Amino acid sequence: MDTSSVAFIGGGRITRIILEGWKKKNYSPSRISVSDADADVLRGLQWKFPEIEIHPGENMAAVLRDIIFLAVHPPAMAGVLAEVKDVLRPTSIVISLAPKWTIQNLATGLGGFNRIVRMIPNAASIINEGFNPLSFSGVFTEAEKEEITEFLLALGDCPEVEEYKLEAYAILTAMGPTYLWPQLNELQNLGETFGLTAQEAEAGLARMVDGTAKTLYASGMSYPEVMILIPVKPLADEEDSIREIYRAKLQGLYQKIKP
Repeated sequence: MDTSSVAFIGGGRITRIILEGWKKKNYSPSRISVSDADADVLRGLQWKFPEIEIHPGENMAAVLRDIIFLAVHPPAMAGVLAEVKDVLRPTSIVISLAPKWTIQNLATGLGGFNRIVRMIPNAASIINEGFNPLSFSGVFTEAEKEEITEFLLALGDCPEVEEYKLEAYAILTAMGPTYLWPQLNELQNLGETFGLTAQEAEAGLARMVDGTAKTLYASGMSYPEVMILIPVKPLADEEDSIREIYRAKLQGLYQKIKP
């Protein structure tokens, strides 16, 4: 499998995250092309990553590469597939980063091309700590799957999962940081008002979050057993309201993005 040339159709956030993750690992394919309808977006991306080639509004020019990332929102996918389906090389691999579009629907939109991988990316890939679950079409051998996974490991963990679970991962792991970051930011701000330096608050919260996750998921204790470890629970009166917010927002969103 050749991974020496890569294209991104779409030059937005996730493309920047992947390029930054590669940069931090001192890894880069020999040729990287990025296309986007917004020339300003591409110029900004090229300013940060001068090694990339940019193709404003020219998806067909960018798509002639070994690996093609479809980094576009689901509503734009049909148009992109129709545009590039006749110029894809038969040996290329298409990696879709979007929820909702199944491998079967992607293959149909590409006129039967089926060397397709789906990945749900995670923002922590920008620091090589992402959790990016993958699903493969049925045409790949186990050896090819291993090569593709190895190619993506610079971004973090890339477990193979059943395709029907990808939208659940989109809600939990792709969007998950946005549920936690505001809370952590507010805790840091409060810590500073309590007399901690910014560095002390950041270090304490980072260790707390790491240890909290490990205690819940790796200690062998149940949720009730974990919860009684701490006698004072300042937000206990609000817990049901917080849970209801999660249920109301995320169940509705899942219904919108699932195939």
